[in-house]
Amino acid sequence: MNAQRDYREVIREEPFMRSRILEFCAEEGHTVPEIAEKLGRPSYEAMFWVMGMRRYGWIRELKDASPDGYFKYLAVSAEARA
Repeated sequence: MNAQRDYREVIREEPFMRSRILEFCAEEGHTVPEIAEKLGRPSYEAMFWVMGMRRYGWIRELKDASPDGYFKYLAVSAEARA
């Protein structure tokens, strides 16, 4: 059986994953499944990190969804966050 990690553990890792996600999404937008694959983590974990980063302005959602129905996320520059 595939047991999921406790959500508190996943959320605690966001500061450690932030730089990897920002680097991956710096040049072009990526979907949550693409980010999860790049990190080697399940999509539900990547979703927590992406939504937290979105909430605090580290990344932004692109206007149009991808052909498979997922939104793409792009890193926000440090100048734009300031």
